[in-house]
Amino acid sequence: MPEIETLRLRLRMPSPQDVEDVALLFADPEVMTFIGIEAGTTLSREETENALAKMNEFWARNGFGRWTVIEKESGKLIGLCGLRLYEGTPELFYLFEKPSWGKGYATEAASAVLRYGFEEKEFERIIAGIRAGNANSLKVANKIGMIYEKELNLYGVHCQCYVVTRSEFEPLGGGYIFQENNRHVDD
Repeated sequence: MPEIETLRLRLRMPSPQDVEDVALLFADPEVMTFIGIEAGTTLSREETENALAKMNEFWARNGFGRWTVIEKESGKLIGLCGLRLYEGTPELFYLFEKPSWGKGYATEAASAVLRYGFEEKEFERIIAGIRAGNANSLKVANKIGMIYEKELNLYGVHCQCYVVTRSEFEPLGGGYIFQENNRHVDD
């Protein structure tokens, strides 16, 4: 499965060794404030194991999915970022630990994921469902060039749908390495 490297981050496949770190993410009510059908609902370790298994099954079925996000300097897992499907349309997903908020990691990872989706998978459009009140996700979406499209009932949750198309997308600088084919892209 492919990996992505950015200036500060490495996005790689979830592994069984990630359960404890991801369980910490899913157990933090602040991190989960805008995630899930019932916003703020945390997940147990067992639920985390199931979620990671489903992420890997999704990758095997679709050839894309969600990565774990590793801060290169520390080697620490700080979040998840990637793509899932909503009614056949790729949907951007990102979730980061609270100590990583405000450092530009979500923007850096999300931009790299969009680039992967448009350049490697050749998607024509990618959406993001953002709950009302999630100002941080809205900032990330705006920084990576996504624009408001419409209100949307996403997985049973009322969201604002943001979208960017392949022709509109302008990747952030910094260069990326798509490890699947060892192609390095400099801006």
